[in-house]
Amino acid sequence: MGIGDDAVEVRAQGWRTLAALHGLIETTLERALTRAVELSVVEYTVLDALARQDGWHMRMQQLARAAALSPSATTRLVNRLEERGLLTRILCADDRRGIYTELTPSGHDFLDRARPVHDAALEQALRDAEAVPELRDLAGALQEGVPARSR
Repeated sequence: MGIGDDAVEVRAQGWRTLAALHGLIETTLERALTRAVELSVVEYTVLDALARQDGWHMRMQQLARAAALSPSATTRLVNRLEERGLLTRILCADDRRGIYTELTPSGHDFLDRARPVHDAALEQALRDAEAVPELRDLAGALQEGVPARSR
């Protein structure tokens, strides 16, 4: 193996480690959110992204990027969350083709109940990952800067 091959393998191993950690975290979050509040990880991601916006709304395109979804998958997801009364769509006053998505008061309340479940599951997933030798360093890096009492 040459120097270039070694660098490629190091990057590939890093990517495999990141993918493994992501899978562990996503599975833990999915189980916890589904069990506690009947919400998927991607639904939580959308509600959380909307809650973090100035003015409490986002264009559908921005929401699709935030959730890493296609436009059609975003539309289906927004439809489901709208049917549950967690968000609403608003036509853009400047551009009649533009649609904003905004959390409803019920959506804010629901997210307030879901956030502690999400945070506890994330904390547990990172603790579990620190027990896996291949994931320990990466999980530890994600915990850097987090106060010890919060772990």
